Amino acid sequence: MSKPSQTPVTKQPIAESMPMIKRMARQYIRPHLGVVFWSLVLMLISAAMTGAMAKLMEPIIDKVFSDKSQSMLWPVAISVLLVFVLRGAAVYGQTVLMNTLSQRVVSDMQRDMFTHLIRADLAFFHNNQSGQLMSRFISDVALIRTAVTEALTGLGKNTFTVMFLVGVMFYQDWKLALISLFVFPVSAYTVMLLGKKIRKAAMNTQSSIGDLTSMLGQAFQGARHIKSYGMEGFETARVNGTIEKIYKYMNRSFRISAILAPIGELLSGLAIVTIIVYGGTQVMAGQSTAGKLFSFIAAFIMAFEPMKRLARLSNIMQMGLAALDRLFGVMDKKPEITDRADARQLDAQTPTVSFENVSFTYADGTDALHEVSFVAPAGKTIALVGESGAGKSTILNLLPRFYDVTGGAIRIGGSDIRDVTIQSLRSSMALVSQEVAIFSDTLRDNIAYGRPDATEEQIVEAAKLAAAHDFIMELPEGYATRVGENGIKLSGGQRQRISIARAMLRNAPILLLDEATSALDATSERLVQVALERLQKGRTTIVVAHRLSTIMNADIIYVMSHGRIIENGSHAQLLSSGGAYARLYGSLMKETA
Repeated sequence: MSKPSQTPVTKQPIAESMPMIKRMARQYIRPHLGVVFWSLVLMLISAAMTGAMAKLMEPIIDKVFSDKSQSMLWPVAISVLLVFVLRGAAVYGQTVLMNTLSQRVVSDMQRDMFTHLIRADLAFFHNNQSGQLMSRFISDVALIRTAVTEALTGLGKNTFTVMFLVGVMFYQDWKLALISLFVFPVSAYTVMLLGKKIRKAAMNTQSSIGDLTSMLGQAFQGARHIKSYGMEGFETARVNGTIEKIYKYMNRSFRISAILAPIGELLSGLAIVTIIVYGGTQVMAGQSTAGKLFSFIAAFIMAFEPMKRLARLSNIMQMGLAALDRLFGVMDKKPEITDRADARQLDAQTPTVSFENVSFTYADGTDALHEVSFVAPAGKTIALVGESGAGKSTILNLLPRFYDVTGGAIRIGGSDIRDVTIQSLRSSMALVSQEVAIFSDTLRDNIAYGRPDATEEQIVEAAKLAAAHDFIMELPEGYATRVGENGIKLSGGQRQRISIARAMLRNAPILLLDEATSALDATSERLVQVALERLQKGRTTIVVAHRLSTIMNADIIYVMSHGRIIENGSHAQLLSSGGAYARLYGSLMKETA
């Protein structure tokens, strides 16, 4: 199994991430400005009520407790109740709105990301582990959700709350307010110093979570092979190693974040001592009242919590930006295989398929094809044979433009496939591969995949032609049977026959068969072979196969070696020539003997 890839760590302060933040706001926040506006209004009300609560400490102490004013008791009490009711309602409203907004943003991002990824080139999926991609959808998006909620709440509710409470402090004693507020710039500077370290730890954590997701997916899907080779210990060690890395990265992140707590407590303690000494002196000298001092202390203490949340906001933002950077990194990868501006629809009834001096090199520099030329005549069947790695499956990948040729041209009905739309090109083909794709759905929906408007009769007929109907009807729920992830409830031969039924139902003019009968037993193969021969009539068929029955019935056989065509002709012609095909045929005869 391949080694998990490491995502490079990005180190940049929030200020340098402003283009990314603006993009996030433009694409995902702007459509919901109405929700943001009403959230801010409710945050403002909540903050104002918190400030009012601190200010009410003055009449509570001076009028009710010290002066024992009977006339002030009920007005003050009712005012306190109203403050709490209004603040509670405002907090409820803004919490609901903010969570609705953050979840809407997350849903929009997941939708856009999947829409983008599902249209990516096949090479992209070959070069990126599925676990890493799933981590973008789950772990990274969860961090972004938290960052959106905390950022808007922090910049709204907490900022407003601090403003009102600081306003109360300055109203009560502006000199004491100036003295006591030294704690805030010191805390902000500390947070700024720790921000980069937290972001680095967050990037490493998310990368390792993606690796873990990939490992788990590989292990669960390959459980049969792991057990048969006795590799449980090896896989356990690999997964445990990654889990330990995640533990270390997250532990480091928590330790860095935790440093803020003792620093904040020390600074607030110094500020409270200053307030008590200075304010107490003013009260003793008759220059202030106990109510004013108590109101000031209450405002400071109540302001400290939103101040701490504002300080922690930078840490949450760093983690959210790390996730956003990774997510946008995936979404910014544009597919290289796209429709040309003047692409037209492919009108393929029963077309001739031709390769004209086609060469192809993979992105890693591996040469797969070297000036390959051949013709698949309209309505005929050609077979591609040769040893593994000869380039047979590459030809099938080039036809639907999963990759683009690096030299030469592929033509269908005389049209270069790069001059027609990808949708019309691929809709003219049906592919049955040795790598069977069965979805976690019903058998009916799996057969109708690619043609969702098919009727029940058409689905059943396709299944009969693929020798799948009988085993389907033996299942408890027949065509409504859910087959599990990757068709785990079906045998290899049954999965292959469902795949063939899907191709039959598609009824495309070009048929691509890549080892289509490789997983079938002899009885099923005979049944399917008859069905394939019936399906191939009137269609241009390109077959990659090792089975003798498929090869012998082809109209033309092309023998490949090291990315080149070295022989071609009918079965009889190639046998009589005594070349590479004759030797290959002889080895196949020995295997089946």
